[in-house]
Amino acid sequence: MKIVEILYRLYERLLWSQISHGPFPHHIGLILDGNRRFARSKGLSFDHGYEAGLTKLEDFLRWCEEIGLSIVTIYAFSLENFDRDPDEVSFLMQLFLRKLSEFRTNSKAVDSGLRIQVIGKRHLLSAELQKEIAVAERITSANTQLTLNIAIGYGGRAEIVDAVKTIARQVAEGALPIEDIDEKVLENCLYTRGMPDPDLIIRTSGEERLSGFLLWQSAYAELYFAQVNWPVFRKLDFWRALRSFQQRDRRFGR
Repeated sequence: MKIVEILYRLYERLLWSQISHGPFPHHIGLILDGNRRFARSKGLSFDHGYEAGLTKLEDFLRWCEEIGLSIVTIYAFSLENFDRDPDEVSFLMQLFLRKLSEFRTNSKAVDSGLRIQVIGKRHLLSAELQKEIAVAERITSANTQLTLNIAIGYGGRAEIVDAVKTIARQVAEGALPIEDIDEKVLENCLYTRGMPDPDLIIRTSGEERLSGFLLWQSAYAELYFAQVNWPVFRKLDFWRALRSFQQRDRRFGR
């Protein structure tokens, strides 16, 4: 074993000893940034970056299961991403389709305990992808080990606008008095209704902004910005994020 690997293992154990007693977040939001930059740094095309990012996500979900995390919400594809190169958009849609289809064709995927939910403007996706999403959600609906919310065709402002439209219709129909509109009413009209807000949001690649991710839900979330691109995000980077979370004095605006 190389000395670098030995030092890595020792540091990972040190970090775990610092965080192992918790508290751990219940719900983590994750902005998977830096896939294309990773590919460029290796002299590879963008598809290699996204494939590496998908493999890293599988690792990350295993790490979350190790600490008993309940919910992970990933920012997989924003509304603005539709404006990217058509070949890149097409590749990503096929990647989503391929991965989601595993829950229909691979019993091990269903038995993993992972519950799949997709949030965003589904009507902008292909009929084939919409169908695969519905199937994945249905056959994993009874799984309770870890819920993975995948934001595809998602925008935080668009989500709030859609919620306001829903409320406006309820008011117009006489089902909701204006005086009864409060935060809870709006939350129940969001794509994430019924879910607790994220405790921690992690963004990779060194960028320090939310880019429209869970704008309402992130009001009191702790933010952590990792300086590495997503495909090379390591377990010790995750442990560092958790250590930072545990060191925060969460006051929820008080």
